Amino acid sequence: MQAMPIAHQAEQPAVGSTSSMTGYPAAVLCWLLSAGVYIAAKWVAPEMPPWGLCFWRLTLAFAILLPIVHRHHDAMIGLLRSRALEIVVVGAIGLTLCQGMIYHGLNDTDATTAGIIMALSPVMTMVLARFVLGEPLGLWKSLGALVALAGMMVIVAHGNLTALLQLRFNPGELWIVGSAFCWGLYTVLLRRSKFGIELLPMVVLLLGAGALVALPFHLWELFNDERSAMNVNGFLALAYVAGPGGALMYYLYNRSVETLGASRASMLLYLQTVFVAVLAYLLLGEGLHDYDLVGAAFIVAGIVLATVLKPKPSPARVA
Repeated sequence: MQAMPIAHQAEQPAVGSTSSMTGYPAAVLCWLLSAGVYIAAKWVAPEMPPWGLCFWRLTLAFAILLPIVHRHHDAMIGLLRSRALEIVVVGAIGLTLCQGMIYHGLNDTDATTAGIIMALSPVMTMVLARFVLGEPLGLWKSLGALVALAGMMVIVAHGNLTALLQLRFNPGELWIVGSAFCWGLYTVLLRRSKFGIELLPMVVLLLGAGALVALPFHLWELFNDERSAMNVNGFLALAYVAGPGGALMYYLYNRSVETLGASRASMLLYLQTVFVAVLAYLLLGEGLHDYDLVGAAFIVAGIVLATVLKPKPSPARVA
């Protein structure tokens, strides 16, 4: 969030059943904490501006994690010297824009709907990987992307065909769609960049880069947004999104990748959508709309088509 963890690196094999048993609880807790970020951001949206929440979350999470990766500081400094601009661009897309758009969107839509739309991110990543990395898409992935896209359209149009035809959409949901796109693009760029250092130190560098890019947006808010004054609710929300929902979440995701491998750890992302819906119901009194259910069904079908079904291998020819 990003509101989500921020690195998808090369697949790493799990190192045994015992490690896997510790990896799954770490991954589940990671996505539960990530879901809580949606709840905190929605709760404080009337009182705290989105770019302020984004800037302080990234800055505080960076400050908390920086001492933990002290053994990697030399490698991090070396990478900054050689590829600083690239790190800033990737961090801006995956952290600043992705999170800022989510927080903007939560001004005009509920957390449950935001969580469902963000489930599109892996499908968007597959499509973007086709154009940026040249990875094959294939029939099932293409069909899955189209079905998931249909689900997203149902949600942003609130199931209203007339609104869909007249391009009348809820601005909050459009912000969330933009965030999902940024997350997919970020994932692809990170995969292409191959920065070559371990996951958690890379996360810390990207957090710092994201905070740097978010700063001018926050300064603009300080002069123009009436919600810029921090109050008790803002401090509580910020404490959560920077601590348990920020630094701890990123650390747990790193641990789950180490033990489960990147693919399995990332696939558990879909738990976040469930956790957001449950927490939003319990803490914010939100419910599922009919269009959320229909859109979610399309998105789930698209994910199954894109990630589960595989093309049958061509039969070997007999010489």
